[in-house]
Amino acid sequence: MYDEQGTEYIDCINNVAHVGHCHPLVVQAAHEQNQVLNTNSRYLHDNIVDYAQRLSETLPEQLCVFYFLNSGSEANDLALRLARHYTGHQDVVVLDHAYHGHLSSLIDISPYKFRNLDGQKEWVHVAPLPDTYRGPYQEDHPNPAVAYANEVKRVVSSAQEKGRKIAAFFAESLPSVGGQIIPPAGYFSQVAEHIRRAGGLFVADEIQVGFGRVGKHFWAFQLQGKDFIPDIVTMGKSIGNGHPVACVATTQPVARAFEATGVEYFNTFGGSPVSCAVGLAVLNVLEKEQLQAHATSVGNFLMELLGQQKIKHPIIGDVRGVGLFIGVDLIKDEATRTPATEEAAYLVSRLKENYVLLSTDGPGRNILKFKPPMCFSLDNARHVVAKLDAILTDMEEKVRSCETLRLQP
Repeated sequence: MYDEQGTEYIDCINNVAHVGHCHPLVVQAAHEQNQVLNTNSRYLHDNIVDYAQRLSETLPEQLCVFYFLNSGSEANDLALRLARHYTGHQDVVVLDHAYHGHLSSLIDISPYKFRNLDGQKEWVHVAPLPDTYRGPYQEDHPNPAVAYANEVKRVVSSAQEKGRKIAAFFAESLPSVGGQIIPPAGYFSQVAEHIRRAGGLFVADEIQVGFGRVGKHFWAFQLQGKDFIPDIVTMGKSIGNGHPVACVATTQPVARAFEATGVEYFNTFGGSPVSCAVGLAVLNVLEKEQLQAHATSVGNFLMELLGQQKIKHPIIGDVRGVGLFIGVDLIKDEATRTPATEEAAYLVSRLKENYVLLSTDGPGRNILKFKPPMCFSLDNARHVVAKLDAILTDMEEKVRSCETLRLQP
């Protein structure tokens, strides 16, 4: 990225410009379609059908009905409506520290937001974040997936004892605002059992983590195993590379229950010819430039470099991630794992002065989050980690709060 004076920055956090800022093929697709036709989706156009077909090829065959929208928030709001119509229930189970969008309906299911606003509604139930570094079940637990899933079961049972009925469980496939969390494998399958037994649906929010970012798979929920299939998948941000495009994918039974209300779903700009041309172009670039495989190779290399920094700098408590979705957990003390909040803010500020854009996340604002455009290269990784190393070394020498974090002779 470049500022108004032409200064160049390396962007480590922009998961909206998924295939790279202003990718020429994406820009060209939007421009060419704009010159022909751009209108609402009441007018039949091949692009929306072609785009749905291409998306369906990336998903399990059960997820075969697509609704097009303009933002991730719209997508999650529609997912909530779909779940409530299908189940006839109202309540939602979410993970602690989650964020699912800025609409009123989604602020209500986003602990990250509602704890600082009107508080928790009676129809919202919060389960612990499946964080194996900071949560109640950590890396030394024999089966954290089952332990965390049992917490969801407990939350559901508690709600049912009060006469509440569960419509849905919402989770980002990899919780990002919660601190770049990698849920233990098998967790979603176990949770889905508990939620479906209670009559609810499983909603996988892929808005920040889908479209090949995890490298091994096209969708992050696929990290949980080939047998796990959500009832609804929401997508946004990256799918339009900066153009406002979003989508909800679901099953025929869920879609039919929604249609049976007689209240049609219509979205003026959702699925417009230009939006779908852009969406198709993004898929084409991902395929042509092999960016999913690229995410694996560059992500593995970046994880290796950051792991070396963890050995060198005790302020780094944990390095976790998959593909180009990586978190670096900064701590004040190895035993207590106290979040190094101020140090993280200082480090990010110093990196910006060194023309590297990085930011923090997590409840303690102490997790450095890496989710760069997918064209992020091996050279970019080397450069960024070299800057990180130099600044951490300087901090250990000069910043008083880092005194306890110096390697002991």
